[in-house]
Amino acid sequence: MDNSSLSKQIKKLEATLGVQLLNRSTRSFSLTSAGEEILNQTHVLVDTLNQIHSIADSYQSEPKGLLRITAPIFFGQEYLRPVVAQFMKAYPNVQVTMSLDDKRADIIADHFDLAFRVGKLSESNLIARKIANTNFAVVASKQFVMNHGHPKSIEALIEMPAVVYSNGDVTLDQIRTSETPHSEVMKTFKMRGNYKVSDVRTMMGAVQDGLGYALIDLFNLDRPISESGLMPLLTDHKLSTMDTGIYAIYPHRKQTLLVSEFIRFVQEHIGTPAFWENHIPDYHQLYR
Repeated sequence: MDNSSLSKQIKKLEATLGVQLLNRSTRSFSLTSAGEEILNQTHVLVDTLNQIHSIADSYQSEPKGLLRITAPIFFGQEYLRPVVAQFMKAYPNVQVTMSLDDKRADIIADHFDLAFRVGKLSESNLIARKIANTNFAVVASKQFVMNHGHPKSIEALIEMPAVVYSNGDVTLDQIRTSETPHSEVMKTFKMRGNYKVSDVRTMMGAVQDGLGYALIDLFNLDRPISESGLMPLLTDHKLSTMDTGIYAIYPHRKQTLLVSEFIRFVQEHIGTPAFWENHIPDYHQLYR
């Protein structure tokens, strides 16, 4: 900065503070008493600013601090819990608060750093990253099929009792599928929900108990379907994904290292494509 510009900046500072900082003459200048005292304080400000930069740099070199997460109950219990354990062991200066609730929290108002959403997105002002596809299947227990028969058409299926997930504004009691095998013409059918539950584990338990068939996302299967006593139904009918997905959502376009690294851990844990897509053998040849 040249002398003229420097002089203008000092005069501007003097006007802002309301005191004279320099004694000026045509040949020299010196600090006033106020200028000397204020100069001494600037050393403190410089040290503080350097400390602030140092703190900021430390957050960019390694994840640290508090990470506040919200997620659906089953997804958090089944898939995020082991990731949190790995993450906190890898980064001991991290603290995690994880709130599990199938009702969607307000990320901004409730001060969350990261949310996981299953389904359609509604918050257009937030940043979303898709971490997995949603893939649906119609499943029932083998005992249920023995008692009620093996449905060959969607019309036969919807006459059977169903176990339906219902929580708040979300009720999954409709199947959007082709009317006939391998058809591209899609239609929505209403399920006969004899049993409605607000929890994924309870829903899956009810299906295993033979209380009805269910429309599920593959991530609802916590193990291969052969180990659950369940079987897929109507696999020759096309099922709509209903434009849904599994997303990591955060409030700022520029992620903090803490958020981006946790998302990376989650993505590595579930895989691409997600490992649960193998829980029904040859799934990608079914429902097409």
